[in-house]
Amino acid sequence: QVQLVESGGGLVQAGESLRLSCVASAKWVTANTMGWHRQAPGKQRELVATGTRNGRPVYADSVKGRFTLSRDNSKNAVYLEMNSLQPEDTGVYYCHARARTGFASPEQDYWGQGTQVTVSS
Repeated sequence: QVQLVESGGGLVQAGESLRLSCVASAKWVTANTMGWHRQAPGKQRELVATGTRNGRPVYADSVKGRFTLSRDNSKNAVYLEMNSLQPEDTGVYYCHARARTGFASPEQDYWGQGTQVTVSS
C-alpha cells in the first residue's frame, strides 16, 4: 500500500508564499504521475499542477506563473512552490500519485489526506 505524506500547508496573507511537500511511501514504489489538486469550500476538487517523471508540468490557468511543481524522483517526492498567493487559492490541497508497487503491478491512483492552505486578504 502506498501512503502519500503531505506537509507545508498553513495560514498566510495575500502575496506571501508557501511550499507544499509530498512523499510517496511504500516498501517498493515507482510513481509516474505526481501532482496536486485542491478543493475550496463548496466547490469540486480541481487540478492545480501535475507532471510525469521526466515530463513538463501542467498547470491550471489560475496558477500559471505563480506556482511551480518540482519532483525528486529518487525520493518519489513532489513539491509545489506557491508564490503570490491570493484568497482564491484557499482550500485543501491533496497530493496525487499514479504509481506501481511492483514490476508486474498495474498503476493505481493514490491520494494524500490533504493539507489546508488559507490565504487571508
